[in-house]
Amino acid sequence: MHRLLTMKRLSVLFLATFAVLVGGALAYQALVVAPETRCEQDGGWWDREGGICARPISIAEKIEELKGMSRAEASDAKNRELVALEDRLAAARAARDAEVRRQREALAGR
Repeated sequence: MHRLLTMKRLSVLFLATFAVLVGGALAYQALVVAPETRCEQDGGWWDREGGICARPISIAEKIEELKGMSRAEASDAKNRELVALEDRLAAARAARDAEVRRQREALAGR
């Protein structure tokens, strides 16, 4: 008479199940717990929903930057920074588009 679940099969089934569960626990540790721990050790704030490590901004630094300015002057300074960023992005976008056009022309010429 042949039995379906012999001691050898049961032990293999147990070991396979155990290996899968241990692998799952290690994957959870590496993918979920470890990044949060690293972020908090580096002084950041961990966002569980987004999986993002955010860096705190010192209010003292911002106050020192704006010290002696009126509210309108501070707003103008920030607006100038934003315009400079937008100009740099536009220049980078234009350079990228020019490179794409050059490469397309080179491929079309073949």
